[in-house]
Amino acid sequence: MQWIDTHAHLYLKAFAADRPAVMQRAQEAGVGKIYLPNIDASSIGDMLQLESDHPEQCRAMMGLHPCSVNDNVEADLNIIRQWLEQRKFCAVGEIGLDYYWDLTFKEQQVYAFATQIEMAKAQGIPIVIHSRNATRECIDIVREKQDGNLRGIFHCFSGTPQEAKEIIELNFLLGIGGVLTFKRSGLDEVIRDIGLQHIVLETDAPYLAPVPHRGKRNESSYIPLIGEKLAAVKGISLQQVAEITTRNAEQLYEK
Repeated sequence: MQWIDTHAHLYLKAFAADRPAVMQRAQEAGVGKIYLPNIDASSIGDMLQLESDHPEQCRAMMGLHPCSVNDNVEADLNIIRQWLEQRKFCAVGEIGLDYYWDLTFKEQQVYAFATQIEMAKAQGIPIVIHSRNATRECIDIVREKQDGNLRGIFHCFSGTPQEAKEIIELNFLLGIGGVLTFKRSGLDEVIRDIGLQHIVLETDAPYLAPVPHRGKRNESSYIPLIGEKLAAVKGISLQQVAEITTRNAEQLYEK
């Protein structure tokens, strides 16, 4: 079975000691493609190095994470813009809003999100959205910006059935990761009746490892564990989950 991890930060220091082994385990687990969301200017070098080291397996995005947004937002966005004009990236990400940690730069976050959506539209590539404690706000901004060509993923989706419905209607996919395996997350009930054609799998490694690795470092080789839980929730075969979620990711990123 072939899988795709649509969202993993394997270039971070958490993997410095054993990155080659992590990449090998992903390959052995059938995870043939891993998509790398950027964080900010400080992460670009390591991300592009990982892509260069594993060109058949890794694809880089370019974006400014909402938690990295501050008073220097204009200069930071210029760096993102310059990279997008310099070479091809698979997506603009991860971008969005994070109202969980700090609301100091809320206005700048909204500005950065909207600006990067326009960058993606100009490049004709998808966006990958971070929407912690801000799913409603992100949906509203995407709706305002949707011109029929905007597409992407709501990464680490944990919203309501109504929000899922609206996201799908906006031509976006739901990124489902390790949280699905958590006993009391409730995510299984939310996505039970959502068609598999609207779902992609992700790890968000090194964060949010699925059961039985919860609380430990996450990695891309755990994608099949998320797939197993999704197959159980849907009452379908693991093969179907692998085939459909992989096709969904390929159609989004390789369009």
